[in-house]
Amino acid sequence: MTADTEPDAGRDPRPPSPAKAAPLWVIVPAYNEAARIGDTLRALRTQTDTDFTLLVVDNGSTDGTAALARSLGALVLTEPEKGVGCAVDTGFRYAIAHGAVHLARTDADCLPAPGWVAAARRALVEGRGLACGRIVARRDEHGPFGRAFFRLLVTLAAAFGRLRPAHRGGEYLAPYRMHAGNNMAITAALYVACGGMPRRPSPTDRTFLNRVRRTTTAIVHARDMVVANSTRRIRAYGVVGTAKWYLDRGSGALPADPR
Repeated sequence: MTADTEPDAGRDPRPPSPAKAAPLWVIVPAYNEAARIGDTLRALRTQTDTDFTLLVVDNGSTDGTAALARSLGALVLTEPEKGVGCAVDTGFRYAIAHGAVHLARTDADCLPAPGWVAAARRALVEGRGLACGRIVARRDEHGPFGRAFFRLLVTLAAAFGRLRPAHRGGEYLAPYRMHAGNNMAITAALYVACGGMPRRPSPTDRTFLNRVRRTTTAIVHARDMVVANSTRRIRAYGVVGTAKWYLDRGSGALPADPR
């Protein structure tokens, strides 16, 4: 792991208010996202709550992702081991080592709503260990049909997750909740206690959620944490393939993790 700028290069210069004293970091894993990450970072820099450190974990991109992220004020960390789990875990542990108490994550093709950081902080300050946000489809990628299909997939995936026997064992302290890795917030203490994000195999989000569920009951579905999610997987996998992927039925001949 290598850091390309100083640890506080992405911090807003205004001092934190007493109500927001806990250091909060936002982590964005990225791989060859030069065409999209600019919109994501601009959405983060125009949040209603700007008292956070912005960290982009470049997962060995071969385009201009890292340079663009630096130009937009983000701290950039390089993780050469491919895989979104690797990038997320490296970023979270780097942030914790540099003083993070609260952590939030989105992805480099997503658009957090203006109040996303404020909602994430509020959930954690109120005593939640993990906050799972609400995802909607990006309006610039699909029309009404595509967005409606995305809503249906999310609803089905959430229902499937609750009913799946593997998610209902006696070892879990909290019920299953829909967890999107691109819209989550967690305390540093809980991240360490649960063992963190698994680096392999992909996808890792469900495994991570179940690690948290074995550790604490302090999990909330924060509906005011809203992220507009990219729906380009629908174009890549097709309708049936995307439905299978969201319902944890694999990705067929396509890789689950394109890195």
